[in-house]
Amino acid sequence: MSSLICGSIAYDTIMNFEGKFADQILAEQIHILNVAFLVPTMRREFGGCAGNIAYNLNLLGGDPIIMATVGGDAAPYLERLKQLKIDTTHIRQIDDAFTAQAMITTDQANNQITAFHPGAMSDSHLNQVSAVALERSKNNKGAAKFGIVAPDGRQGMWEHCHQLADANIPFIFDPGQGLPMFNGPELLELVEMASYLAVNDYEGEMLAQRTGLSLEKVAQRVKAMIVTKGAEGADIYCDGKCIAIPPVPATKVVDPTGCGDAFRGGLLFGLENDMDWETTGRLASLMGSIKITHQGPQNHQMGKAEIAAQFKSAFGYAF
Repeated sequence: MSSLICGSIAYDTIMNFEGKFADQILAEQIHILNVAFLVPTMRREFGGCAGNIAYNLNLLGGDPIIMATVGGDAAPYLERLKQLKIDTTHIRQIDDAFTAQAMITTDQANNQITAFHPGAMSDSHLNQVSAVALERSKNNKGAAKFGIVAPDGRQGMWEHCHQLADANIPFIFDPGQGLPMFNGPELLELVEMASYLAVNDYEGEMLAQRTGLSLEKVAQRVKAMIVTKGAEGADIYCDGKCIAIPPVPATKVVDPTGCGDAFRGGLLFGLENDMDWETTGRLASLMGSIKITHQGPQNHQMGKAEIAAQFKSAFGYAF
């Protein structure tokens, strides 16, 4: 069973600040903010929400189909995806643009400051859900049974939500960092098209403020709403109740970059395999815990059997 993953592919330049942002930023001088952080270590990673989600779904044995736009500098990323046997058919290359670039600085408290250049991502609307369906039908590939619209170009997110709804493909709306690009009525329109909604706790508060609705009211408009809470686990609102998903303690905390995307890879695998929400949420929580023990969003390499063993050890039953 396949899932269509609409979102960004990006290169992440990740830097570590050996201090705390809070000690360097003076609240009473925020109106004239001018700070610099010494970052002794720096590395470049494969990232972007679509790339990260697909990577984690692939680890679990799922079948991700990425629909994204990249720039003329994307050859190393595309080659990596092919080596991982992740379908790149629907990744559009725009030669006169850069692949999206994220510059991420993380402090000792795992707070992050990110600068993001969208590059080719701004043209994501050039991709069409119908084109994916047509190509897969012509080549006798299985149709996408689920989808996710993750942070991407604004027009692309808007159109892909509408296209998935028109194609009757149930999908997760995952606005993430793209949430501020939409006003309240627009967000509600996209939520009501989606089958599922995934946000972190901060994004959930912003969503509530913009729509004027409580999270409980928003949850009534989808089959399930997932709110991640970092080290505190997650809440899944469905069928008029809230399921508390416990965190899986990490063996070590190395880098939070991409943990939310790892969680969403687990969500998609649970949906693909018709798991109940408690098991789906626990698997997603485990994927985030596994990711945080590694630098970068795509450097954890365990396979499905090892993930399954860790799940059973953590929760006492098999998924």
